[in-house]
Amino acid sequence: MNGGNDTNPMAELSDQLWQALGECDETRAVAVVRRALDTAEPGSAPAGGTSAAEGTRAAGERVLLELIGPAQERVGLAWAANEITVGQEHAATAISERCIAAVAAAAATATSGPFVGRVLVACVDGEWHALPARLVSEVLRLRGWRVDYLGAHVPTEHLVAHARHTGAQAVLLSSSIPTLLPGAHNAITACQGIGVPVIAGGAAFGPQGRYARLMRAEWAEDASGAATVLGRNLTAAGAPAARPPDLDLPHLGDQEYTMIRRSRLQLTKQTLADVEMGFPEMGGYSEFQLDRTVEDIEFIVSYLATAVYVDDPPLFHRFVTWTAGILAARDVPPRCLLPALDSLLSQLKDFPRVVGILTAAHGLVTP
Repeated sequence: MNGGNDTNPMAELSDQLWQALGECDETRAVAVVRRALDTAEPGSAPAGGTSAAEGTRAAGERVLLELIGPAQERVGLAWAANEITVGQEHAATAISERCIAAVAAAAATATSGPFVGRVLVACVDGEWHALPARLVSEVLRLRGWRVDYLGAHVPTEHLVAHARHTGAQAVLLSSSIPTLLPGAHNAITACQGIGVPVIAGGAAFGPQGRYARLMRAEWAEDASGAATVLGRNLTAAGAPAARPPDLDLPHLGDQEYTMIRRSRLQLTKQTLADVEMGFPEMGGYSEFQLDRTVEDIEFIVSYLATAVYVDDPPLFHRFVTWTAGILAARDVPPRCLLPALDSLLSQLKDFPRVVGILTAAHGLVTP
């Protein structure tokens, strides 16, 4: 019996944090997080009770996973729906990072050791969305791990050098952008080559981590999942350091990916010319709009190449559907994608896998 009081403190705090993020109010957002740390339940107490340190760690993890993480996800959805500007999205992300730091500071004494092991957390080369990796790092610290957090955009050679220098027991790689998968594959094989297992996480690695498994890496859906995977007896894949990509992905032997990658500049240039012919509305575009159009075409070519790399047409189809939604939310007709798809289909008509991917994508956009 609760006397009819069904209020959920975390839900109320979530609304308050979202309002603070929307108003770019860092001071108020951090204050909300500190209140959440004071009110968060420590979870199920073990027999014999919960120590103060254990309670602090449990409260910190709950605030990270139930308050800050969902708020940041909401930020991304609001940007996609054109409800907030790019500037607001950047400001909100910076504030979320400050909120994570507040949790880490509050739990510093409770996470000072002894440690259960040492791991390295980093974003793949080219990945600038570092907040998910930072959140994972702090959850692992709360779970008793010593974490070397390297942040965004870590070149593979530096990643491997640091893992070797510190004797890391595992490398956790984060990426949200599928076009970075070839580079992520290189990082995975390089780490495994020095005997260090890799756990991959993030939207880039596909539904249920299908691309991570193609690349012979472990997969973790979220921070809690990463901690669970680390709790197992991990071993590296046992493959040589310099194994070629087609050892994991034999379909690369048809050279379709290689040809797209080598000709991507020409593909982009010709596609832009064809789009200008097939979408007359571009005649009234501003310089800013033209720059964004070139950027969109570059993304289309890159996503197409990546779908060919992992031999998974739905990767490209999800991107096209997502892009159509982004355009529609900004009052740009999604049919403007059709001339680009037609151009690429004409230029790459001799590549069977590419033709199949583009033909299906065309059907997704056609009114």
